[in-house]
Amino acid sequence: MQIACATIWLRLKASVLPHPTRQQWLVIAQGFLERAQFPNCIGALNRKHIQVKKPPNSGSRFYNYKQFFSVHLLAMADTNYMFIIVDIGSYGSTADPRIFRASRISRWLQSNQLDVPQPANLPGSSGPPAPFVVVGDEGFVLCTHLMRPFPRRGLDEKRCTFNYQLSRARRFVKCAFGIFSSKWFFFRPSSFPLKMPMWSSKRV
Repeated sequence: MQIACATIWLRLKASVLPHPTRQQWLVIAQGFLERAQFPNCIGALNRKHIQVKKPPNSGSRFYNYKQFFSVHLLAMADTNYMFIIVDIGSYGSTADPRIFRASRISRWLQSNQLDVPQPANLPGSSGPPAPFVVVGDEGFVLCTHLMRPFPRRGLDEKRCTFNYQLSRARRFVKCAFGIFSSKWFFFRPSSFPLKMPMWSSKRV
C-alpha cells in the first residue's frame, strides 16, 4: 500500500498538483484581493489530522491530542477552494508550530523555490513594497512569507480589523478541507474504528 501510494504520487504530482508559476501566483493574489480584501496573499494554509493505523514500533509519535493515531495533512488553498500545494506525513503528535517549520512548503518558500512574485506595494499605499504571503491561524509562527493574526488580548481597532480580514482570507482553506472531507468520507476521523487500516503513514 505504501509503495503504491508513493508511486501514484511520483507519477501524477507534476500533472495533478504542479507548483504555480509566478503569473499564476499573481492571479491567486488577485482572487484574495477581490474576494477577501486581503492584498498580496498567495494562499491560505491549514492542517488536518488524517487517521492512520498505528505503525509498528512507533511508540506515541503518531498519537495526537485528539486521542487517535494520525499524520498531518498540511495544505495551501486558493479562493476557488482548490489545493495549491500539500505536504503529508508529519507525526500526529507534532506541535502545530513545528509542522510548518519542518515542512517542504516552508523550505520552498524560504529558499524561493516556488517562484513567488517580488514584493509589491499594497493597494493605495505609498510605503515600501510588501512581500507576498500565505495566511495561517494562531498555530503558525510569523515569518517573511507567512502571516498570522495578532494575539487576541488587548487588541486595538486596527488590529481587530486586520484579524478580521485575515480570517476572511483563511476561510477558503477551511472550506476546502470541508469539501474534501464531505467528498471523501474516508478522511473523517470518526468514520472508522482505530483498528482498521487507514491512510499510509509514509511521507510521500
